[in-house]
Amino acid sequence: EVSTGPFRPKQWYQRRVRGETTLEGHENEVKSVAWSRDGDYLASCSRDKSVWIWDVMEDGEYECASVLQVHNQDVKKVLWHPTEPTLLSASYDDTIRVYKEYGDDWECTDTLTGHSSSVWSRAFNKSGDKFVTCSDDRTLRVWCKDEGRYTCKSSICGFHPRTIYDVSWGSRYVATAGGDNAIRLFEAHGTSLLLSHTQHNAHQGDVNCVSWKGSLLASAGDDETVRIWSLDKSADPS
Repeated sequence: EVSTGPFRPKQWYQRRVRGETTLEGHENEVKSVAWSRDGDYLASCSRDKSVWIWDVMEDGEYECASVLQVHNQDVKKVLWHPTEPTLLSASYDDTIRVYKEYGDDWECTDTLTGHSSSVWSRAFNKSGDKFVTCSDDRTLRVWCKDEGRYTCKSSICGFHPRTIYDVSWGSRYVATAGGDNAIRLFEAHGTSLLLSHTQHNAHQGDVNCVSWKGSLLASAGDDETVRIWSLDKSADPS
């Protein structure tokens, strides 16, 4: 079961936020940014079909390390591997691209195919040996590294009647955000995902994003709300 309670946001609006730097170069809407785990790199992606990787300099300045133009449609999201200097991007061209650094430049080392429509998001498990992708084709795919490259080990379909907009891999459950206003929890067993719970009407509109923090799950929806959900103690693996 998943339950929700009152949510009182921290008074962060009383703190001053100062703009440090503006990074320019993209030629259309910038859709996603992500820091590498060590903080040495910042990645960005755009509707201009490009992925940019920025070096974070010791003096706080940013220098463009690479511009990668390998997708042929809008790039929706970028995500760093949790333990390795590897970047992934997801695109409306139905693919996931994998990037690694070689010498002083970055290269696309693999193109992962299998989804039949736009790839909206992806998430690694904690150890980084697996990741899951979600798509406009209403499926989830679990990928594992096999002989140096990622391969799809399972495809989970039939549970989402509409687009899956986001996915988050927690300590035990994979959560999905659906265009049917629902959140679903899947329990990971090896490379398989077994449906454990469906929270219907989680939002009064599309659920756009989900994110785990321990046993807490945050979700964002078209209904202009952010909701915080907690696992029952009987279901909490911690």
